[in-house]
Parts: sequence; C-alpha cells; structure tokens
Amino acid sequence: MSVLIVYEAGSRPSQKANPDYFTGSVWQDPVIQAPAPASLRALKVTFEPGARTNWHTHPFGQTLQVLDGAGFIHVWGQEKLSILPGDVIWIPPDVKHWHGAGPNTCLVHLAMQEEREGRATEWLEPVDEATYAGGIEARR
Repeated sequence: MSVLIVYEAGSRPSQKANPDYFTGSVWQDPVIQAPAPASLRALKVTFEPGARTNWHTHPFGQTLQVLDGAGFIHVWGQEKLSILPGDVIWIPPDVKHWHGAGPNTCLVHLAMQEEREGRATEWLEPVDEATYAGGIEARR
C-alpha cells in the first residue's frame, strides 16, 4: 500500500475565485491542501489583466512564485512593487498586502501558505482603483 497521494493531471478542475475576495477575473488551480498534521496549502492563481486580491493577511506568512506574466505586490504603507516571472516573494505573518496582474497583462503565480485552525487567509477590504493605479517602486 502506497503512502503517497497522487493527484493525476486534470483530476481537479480550475475554479473561479470567490468574487468576495478578488476584483476582476481570477482562476485557481489546487496544488495541495496537505492532510493533518501538515498544514501546507498551495494554489496556482491566474489573474486576468487588472484583476487582484483584496487586502489580506496570512497567519503564518505566504510565499509567492511568479510563473508567468507581470503584476504587482503591495504591502500596506509601502510602495507597490512590480513582480515578474522567476520572482519569489516572502510575505511575513500578519502583514497586510495585496497582489495581482498589471492593467494590460495576465499574472500567474504559485501561492503557498500554511493554515491555522483551518484558515490560511484573513480577507480584508477590496483594493480601490486609486491604490491599484498608484506609483510603483523601481525594481532593484
């Protein structure tokens, strides 16, 4: 008997993201929601141009790996940053932030976070248009 769990390609369909937590069209593909005692959760998230998350936090932080396209990440009180394929971003626990696609490009990223008491994300208010359109800090 195998101890592995194998999810065969195509066995778990893409899902439209909950519009209560996102602006614009966003799709999610499950990667893993590990069984207890593990708490890892990962999704491949595809944002259409202009789409983005609400402001939110994660109790154990979050790691993003940009796979395709171009977009932004914005931490509350800081400048918005551009993100590109190959970038890996660590967001510490309980840091208020949002991320999403640029206005003319899609964004695909892998989002990885751990759950606490069945919750991986604390969803907050939507990102307003002025904040989304605001300035971008130059890439280093």
